[in-house]
Amino acid sequence: MDLRPLPVTHAPLRRLPQLLAGLALYGTSMAMQVRGALGLNPWDVLHQGLETRLPLSFGLITAITGAVVLLLWIPLRQRPGVGTVANVVVIALSVDAALALIPEAHAWPARVALMAGGIVLNGVASAAYIGARLGPGPRDGLMTGIAARIGRSIRLVRTAIEVVVLASGWLLGGTVGIGTVLYALAIGPLTQAFLPLFRVRGDRAPAASAPAARTSRSTP
Repeated sequence: MDLRPLPVTHAPLRRLPQLLAGLALYGTSMAMQVRGALGLNPWDVLHQGLETRLPLSFGLITAITGAVVLLLWIPLRQRPGVGTVANVVVIALSVDAALALIPEAHAWPARVALMAGGIVLNGVASAAYIGARLGPGPRDGLMTGIAARIGRSIRLVRTAIEVVVLASGWLLGGTVGIGTVLYALAIGPLTQAFLPLFRVRGDRAPAASAPAARTSRSTP
């Protein structure tokens, strides 16, 4: 499945709203998992841990972390896209808005529902913004950049990064629990399942027809 970024001018009326909606839903799914308080994904464990130490909102910490990760792109020679910048801004705004609207849950059924619903929604949201093909998020770009630079598999690099992030967040006071494990097991299959519904196809027809046209002109 080709997920390489496409020019912004390709189907912008579909791709830009899909990107923004996907990122807004992603932030909402993060807030649902926070309110469920049964465990977060590794990066959100770090964000929550930092929130316990700093007088900043969860969303603002998410944005600052994303900006710091973007700085790490420079030595890796990664190039951000529209989706990369939107990822930092929209998720930060949407997660704070959702946290303001979603009340804290105390009963177990409500917490489980928030956790499970948040994970599923995260899979839908991930497929939507990735499928728009407007550039990777800061953390995804860090992963692929390091993998390309050191010549290791993306799976290995991602695992190493997330272990470090998870441990750091846990030491700072972030929530690690059953939700963390379920997220790790489910997010890949969920995103893969929803991607065919959202992936924007690139128009390769002009590139394919150009060589044929040149061949016909050069034929006597």
